[in-house]
Parts: sequence; C-alpha cells; structure tokens
Amino acid sequence: MTKSATLAVLGAGAWGTALANMAAANHARVWLWAHDPAHVEEMRRSRRNERRLPGVMLAAEIEPVADLSCVGAADHVLAVVPAQNFRATAERLRGHLRPDATVVNCAKGIERQTGFYMHEVLADVLPGQPAAALSGPSFAVDLARGLPTAVTLAAERIERAELLCTRLAARHFRLYRSSDLIGVEIGGAAKNVLAIACGVAMGRKLGASAHAALLARGFAELMRFAKAQGARPETIMGLSGLGDLALTCSSPQSRNYALGFALGEGEAPQTASHGKLSEGALTARVLTEKARKLGVEMPIAEAVTAILEKRIEVGAAIEALMSRPFKAEA
Repeated sequence: MTKSATLAVLGAGAWGTALANMAAANHARVWLWAHDPAHVEEMRRSRRNERRLPGVMLAAEIEPVADLSCVGAADHVLAVVPAQNFRATAERLRGHLRPDATVVNCAKGIERQTGFYMHEVLADVLPGQPAAALSGPSFAVDLARGLPTAVTLAAERIERAELLCTRLAARHFRLYRSSDLIGVEIGGAAKNVLAIACGVAMGRKLGASAHAALLARGFAELMRFAKAQGARPETIMGLSGLGDLALTCSSPQSRNYALGFALGEGEAPQTASHGKLSEGALTARVLTEKARKLGVEMPIAEAVTAILEKRIEVGAAIEALMSRPFKAEA
C-alpha cells in the first residue's frame, strides 16, 4: 500500500502510542498528540514514550505534537482519551477537522453526565462528523511487542469500516469490520464494570469456580443489556464483547480487574485504584442507571456499583448475589 494518508492519534498513553506505531506501517505521517508539552518534547528528543510505554521506539513516521490543529491534515483521527474526557476533546476539534475525516473512538466507557456512548457524544458536539469505534481484547504492551492481537472496528457504513481496517491493520494486528457501532461500544463499556466483580472474587480468594461463574453470568448481563438497545448478538459474542470480557476479567494487567482485586483484599474504594484510571469505576453508576431504565436486570453490575459507592461491604454483596431467588439460566 502506498503511504499517502495521514493519521492523528489523540492521547499519548500506552494504547495510543501502540496504535500510532501500528498505523505508521500504512501512513506517511502519524501525529501523536499529548496535552503536556513537556511530554511531547521528551518523545521528540528520545523517540520513545518512557512515561507510558517504556522501551518501545516510536516509528519514524510518528510526529509528537501538543497542538490539536494537527488534525486538520488527518484523513482519520483515533481518539484514545478517557471516556469522560471525550466531549472536551471533541469540542477542541471543532473548526480543525476535515468534514470527511473519521473520528475513531478507542475509549471504553459511557459519559456519566448524559448516559451517551462516545459516538453519541461526537454527534452532539460535531454533528455530521463520521464516527467509528475500535474495541476488543488488547493490551498495549502485547501490541507493542508484536504479539498477535485482534479487535473489531465498527462504523455505521460498512465501507468506511472496511477502509479503516485496511489503513490500521498490520502483520500481527488483525481487525474485523462491523457496522454495529453501538454494540461495539456497549461491549467495551460494560465489560470494565464486570471485570471489577471478577477482580473482587479473586482478591477475596473465592476460587476459580466463582470466577468462572461471574464471567458467565456477567456475560449474560452484558448480552441482555446490549440486546435491549438493538445491538447484534453476534457482536456481543465476538471480539468486542465476549473476547474483551474474557481478557479484562482474567488479567492483573487490566486496571479494572486490579481495582476489583484490591477491593476484594479489603482496600477502600477511594484508594483501591492506586492512582490509576479505572474506566469501569467511572462507568458503573451510569451503566446500572441505563439498565434500570431499560428494565434489564444486571445484579453483578449493581453489586459493583454499590461496593464502589460504599453502600455495601464486599462480603455482604457476595452474600446478596448468592442468595438471589433460584431461576432458569438465561
């Protein structure tokens, strides 16, 4: 493929840096934006991002920048910022984006103030701007090390999703296209909350059987919630749903699982994150509020929300889940 396109990656965290390196294989230039000018200068000087992804060289095509106006030259924009910062970032893009540039959401959350998914936030801030979402079972360090990784990329128009998959794929980075934009975003947001529950179980030393039960019943909650909003079952059973849930619920590398593990060991909600961002903790309340409005039962997500808000102790939450009325599996 001829390297003629230009890409902007907004967010120089570990995942944003790994994605920028992958995209460099198919792009003549990749802008990597960070909000801290000192961080940008460090990356320019060392050609590394030691703050977020140590030991990984930046591809020659990557240009670290602190000025968001760089998006004006981009064919595609990957927004790799926390979900709760997505609106503010989108507002700063106003007047800079090309009308046909696709904004690809790489965050996994729901906006707390509005209950909007990220493509809805984008439509609210920048009406008519093409939107897409990238989500699936992936850790930045694996991608950066060249380990096989597969994710889903969704856009409302399947042709746009196909083009983006072509532009972002690399030898060890496989993308599956979809037009189920809401399904992909729901999977990414909800699995973070459910991963906290699995972390709690393991931190509490409840055993592998309890972990497996939580994973299976958590997936049932995710499926019910997604179907109530028109998502396709095959999306939820795919990489951005079950795949991401399985990874996030099983690995200490996941900040959400690690947060739950600390809660299970007895740490207080306000300190259990150890200063790291946990999207699941910020999404839990809005997720359960949306579920209630839809009439969808999500007892595991409800328990996580109650623990985080200190309305119930971990032991009592486990007892409540185990004493729920017997019912058919569904």
